[in-house]
Amino acid sequence: MTSVESPHSFYIPVMGTGFTIDTPLKVARFGITSVISLVDDILIEQMRKYHAEKSGEPYEPVSDRDDDSRARRITLYLDLLDRLVQRQVIALKAAPFEPGSEITRYFELLPEGATRSCYRTMLAECDPGRKASLQEHLRGLVVPGGIDVNIMTKSDKRNYCQGIDLGSEYSDALAALRGFAQSGLRSSVEFSAGLNQRLYTYVSRFDDFFPDERGELKKKVALKVSDLRSAEIQGKFLAKRGVWISEYRIESGLNCGGHAFPTTGLLLGPVLEQLRQQKESLAETLFPLYNRALSSEGRATLTDCPPVRFTVQGGIGTSGENELMLRYYGMNRTGWGTPFLLVPEATGLDEAHLRKLTAAGPGDVFLSESSPLGPPFWNLRDSESERARSERIEAGEPGSHCFKGFSVINTEFTEKPICTASRAYQRLKLESLDNGGGEGLSPEQLTVLRRSVLAKSCICHDLSGGVKKKYGIEPQATPAVCCGPNIINFSRLASLREMVDHIYGRGLSLTPQERPHMFLREAGLYLEYLRGELERFSLRVSSRKTEFFEEFRRNLLDGIEYYQSRAEVLFSHERERLGHELEELRRRLERLMPEPATA
Repeated sequence: MTSVESPHSFYIPVMGTGFTIDTPLKVARFGITSVISLVDDILIEQMRKYHAEKSGEPYEPVSDRDDDSRARRITLYLDLLDRLVQRQVIALKAAPFEPGSEITRYFELLPEGATRSCYRTMLAECDPGRKASLQEHLRGLVVPGGIDVNIMTKSDKRNYCQGIDLGSEYSDALAALRGFAQSGLRSSVEFSAGLNQRLYTYVSRFDDFFPDERGELKKKVALKVSDLRSAEIQGKFLAKRGVWISEYRIESGLNCGGHAFPTTGLLLGPVLEQLRQQKESLAETLFPLYNRALSSEGRATLTDCPPVRFTVQGGIGTSGENELMLRYYGMNRTGWGTPFLLVPEATGLDEAHLRKLTAAGPGDVFLSESSPLGPPFWNLRDSESERARSERIEAGEPGSHCFKGFSVINTEFTEKPICTASRAYQRLKLESLDNGGGEGLSPEQLTVLRRSVLAKSCICHDLSGGVKKKYGIEPQATPAVCCGPNIINFSRLASLREMVDHIYGRGLSLTPQERPHMFLREAGLYLEYLRGELERFSLRVSSRKTEFFEEFRRNLLDGIEYYQSRAEVLFSHERERLGHELEELRRRLERLMPEPATA
């Protein structure tokens, strides 16, 4: 598929391992870009079989015993998606301009702009010849959305065959990158969860990430980061290896879905303000490093700096917030994740959990310790995965069977890595705490440590449960749902048209009028996170230092002051109400961490 820019100003980010696994088949023909996870190649193989058989494509299974099976599964699936989307686009372009047709849906979903204006002109045209000419012109303007992929850099276990280490190139992340690189896609790979030096160095092994004879990139790199400093560090590392970052996806550290990567109290607004002022200098700093690396590799250098896009995601929930990101902060696009879980036309989730999400209220979504990878993880409290975890604990058999092994990274008790969500690890850890490992600890400390052990769940397997139940691939699956806290502002299922209209401010809003602003919601989440860290610190079950909390307090105060100083621009007609909420946030912070007394 030709690499082109999506006509939409939003995209659908990666969600879990399964929720967006086949989203391109549902939305790409309408010009909407989405991101799929490459973590679970077992699910990917199941989805390839499902969609190949559904579409009449031949299917030859790739077994675990086949050479380079993980990379091959990913390549074959991505190429299947690419072919099927191309067919969809061809059929869409050939469809008649009539109510309900695919091509009519395409243009009615578009944001305001020249193309949508041309479409309205065609509708109003009475002359048959002129109308037909405009329709042919419009067919030529159809641009599909991208099929982007995500690699979580921390999910990079090494793999073995008959006890023999296959080598670093066969680790999960590197094999996933190879699978993408060997596909025919012209799209982006998004790296999330921080810098992985082996993975980033491996990118330079593939020609598709370097400019062709026209200076264009067939495959691009996008980085998901939480602040400018992270963008600079990772950008420099890749630029020095001849790899250009085509997009920086800024995500709230806490007001997001799935894994959360909290900052030391750095709020999204100040982060975006810094980026707004310095994003041009970021590209200018990286370009000489990039050209120098190209030259050292014997590749042609570039005269002009390649394009860089800056996008933002995390908690955006209204058209007003969407416009704020695009107009004031100058973002190129916005990411809308969690709300699309309630759009069955776009994402993969079974009916039972769709009902749970529509009914979710405060407290139903919590920042958990569920992830065996370590970072905090947003979780739906009454998901079947959480229910099954609790039932195993009550039965005296905590932990899960390790079905897929994507998180087998712990060697605390074993030479060969195991997963902290596994039955084996939790048995060993609890025995350790009971038999000397907890010596000198208070009952309160032991309770906290035991709770942390038992909190881990098999998200490797359960995050694919929703889509597998939806398609009947695994009816007995126990899905986990990693929605962000923004889900409580959406209380019903929506069609694709309704959600897109909501994003662009057309038609009825899908959220209540008194919904907390995304900036204030994030600040409140950071306050709650700080409270939890202080409690762990006071119980002496935390490795945090006092300097961490002092920096956290300063950053939160600076963020609140930033919002107060720009209330008229950022909050417009809501500034009085939100001003009171900001003051309350300040008071809560001061009660939680009073200003240190000066000597």
